[in-house]
Amino acid sequence: MNDPLVPTPSGKPARLTGPALIGRFAVIGAVVAVTVVAFCYVGGWLAPQRLTPARLINQLQANAGVFPGYRRNHAKGVCVTGYFLSSGQAQTYSDAQVFAPGRTPVVGRFAVPAGDPYASDSSVPFRSMALRFALANGQQWRTGMNSMPVFPVTTPQAFYDLLKAQQPDPATGKPDGAKVGAFFASHPEAAAFLGWVKTAKPSASFATEGYLSLNAFVFVDANGVRHPVRWRMQPESTDAAGDAATPSGTDYLDADLTRRLAQGPLRWHLLVTLANPGDPTNDATKAWPSDRRDIDAGTLVLESTQPQESGPCRDINYDPLVLPAGIEASDDPLLPARSAAYATSYLRRTSEEAHLPGTAAALPKPETKL
Repeated sequence: MNDPLVPTPSGKPARLTGPALIGRFAVIGAVVAVTVVAFCYVGGWLAPQRLTPARLINQLQANAGVFPGYRRNHAKGVCVTGYFLSSGQAQTYSDAQVFAPGRTPVVGRFAVPAGDPYASDSSVPFRSMALRFALANGQQWRTGMNSMPVFPVTTPQAFYDLLKAQQPDPATGKPDGAKVGAFFASHPEAAAFLGWVKTAKPSASFATEGYLSLNAFVFVDANGVRHPVRWRMQPESTDAAGDAATPSGTDYLDADLTRRLAQGPLRWHLLVTLANPGDPTNDATKAWPSDRRDIDAGTLVLESTQPQESGPCRDINYDPLVLPAGIEASDDPLLPARSAAYATSYLRRTSEEAHLPGTAAALPKPETKL
């Protein structure tokens, strides 16, 4: 084998031999070794107790079971489509194109926050809304929101520990109350969430719920000034007299949504809350004071619904860190963890499609890819 050539000051190549050659390969080997070690560490292979996206998703599966082709959380859902009509009021605080006057197409998804796609709609007391805004400049804004005022914990590790505490006991099929109680006793930051959940009741409709970002983000204006924000979707629809009670049955939410949309579009106002100095941006367990300034950034208009088995939301990963220029992540540690876990869930459910009974890898089956 020829000796490697290296350039010389004269421009003519010279051959590396002896100690120089050994030294060069040693440097290359060291770089490769460091890269491999870093990759293994990030993957969790050299630190078995380190929290990774795979461990988080594995725990969700341990709690709810594995349903091939479905999302590992918020598995039961429905697609919706429509548009966002900007009011122009948020342009002062963010130069994201979505806030310029005009319409932006939206593909969304309502869901029941559980890992079982066959769970009853009344199994949990809150709902979720996920949206993908397709901006005219080719950028996207994706957001996932929930109909609860605060998150129960502040960190990814605490969330994993909560899931672990809630894992069903094989003997009973239900979580061990003592383990759940011990978790919350050691996490006083969950007090606001527990206070809310004690009286929360499952709503009878996706349409009458408000949905909150919970995590903080940062709007960046045309001058580069940063504005910490949270947002929520405030519904125009309300429960009519006698409709507020939760219906019987397990699958009433889809039917209600279809009935309402048959009568006309459904609307929500995107309300953006501006933080005051000192308001926490890295703690989703704390709501900001109610006197903070709100901006009505525009109206979300949903016009149609489709089953998630074949609808346009089926293949969308609603990663909260897919953000357009003018919107950035805050320092909330839950955001990168959500992004990584969503990616892991997406890869698992889409790779499972080819392995489902009666499904050929060369002929994708849309109804199994949720």
